[in-house]
Amino acid sequence: MRDVLIFLCSFIAVAIKQGTPLIFGSTGEILTEKSGNLNLGIPGIMYMGGVCGVIGAFFYEKSVGSGELNPFLGVLIPFVAALIGAGVLALLYSFLTITLRANQNVTGLALTTFGVGIGDFFGGSLAQLFGEGGSLSVKRSSSLFRATLPFAEDWGAVGELLLSYGFLVYLAIIIALIAAFVLQRTRVGLNLRAVGENPATADAAGINVTRYKYVSTIVGGAIAGLGGLYYIMDYAYGTWSDGSFGDRGWLAIALVIFALWRPRTAILGSFLFGALYVLPAYLNFGENRMVQYAVKMLPYIVTLVVLIVTSMRKKREHQPPQSLGLPYFREER
Repeated sequence: MRDVLIFLCSFIAVAIKQGTPLIFGSTGEILTEKSGNLNLGIPGIMYMGGVCGVIGAFFYEKSVGSGELNPFLGVLIPFVAALIGAGVLALLYSFLTITLRANQNVTGLALTTFGVGIGDFFGGSLAQLFGEGGSLSVKRSSSLFRATLPFAEDWGAVGELLLSYGFLVYLAIIIALIAAFVLQRTRVGLNLRAVGENPATADAAGINVTRYKYVSTIVGGAIAGLGGLYYIMDYAYGTWSDGSFGDRGWLAIALVIFALWRPRTAILGSFLFGALYVLPAYLNFGENRMVQYAVKMLPYIVTLVVLIVTSMRKKREHQPPQSLGLPYFREER
């Protein structure tokens, strides 16, 4: 029984760590989609957040040399670098889709390709110049992100399950809860939802549609970028290698549908997706790769089932914003 409990605590802890980037990505995308913008560039934005955080940490460590890192700056510099890198890509998406009214689907996909390409270029260049074996490591900065509460080990299984994470795990949950509160309980959230449902009506009511779209998309992109920062600085122990982020960005987008555009539901959904993502590593499938790939497909299959069920039930609160993916022409109002 004790062995089973230890196994479950270990599995749940890994699932939470694996699901944390998805909380950042899905929360950011929910805020974006609530304004009517469908940003399929989230994978590229998350990738950019990760590489910018690593670059910021690398140059800070390089400036300090063999000296001791300042804990505050060691966290702040990569954190701000990730926000800026992701925010700039989100700003580019906003300019193209809101101001120039470019197709949102095409722009988002192009942004993903662009973000991954830029990330591989700068991250790969630094890895070739200063890294070892094609990877770049900022372990000293990573240790600051992975620092846990000092009394976590004294609490046994409870401490491992609830207290043995870096601060970004708790920040992801807090941001998702704040986003849920803002969307449901504040006037800003009401205006944002109005913009996403019917921008022409919102415009006629005196709401600045362009401002709400820009702010929600940029803030959402910056939040998503923290998912990339967490993955590299915490989950991957500060080691950057090209293509290491995998398909987590696409999982974050799928999670938005699974969570029915609710940030609170996205928290639990992220942990569930994280559990399904690491499940093959805990189950012995032997050489049967077909079963392994089938298990890895489960998050997408579950998302499709949710999408089908909600579409059949046709409840308004379970549907995406009515203007999602559609450009707004004020002259046609």
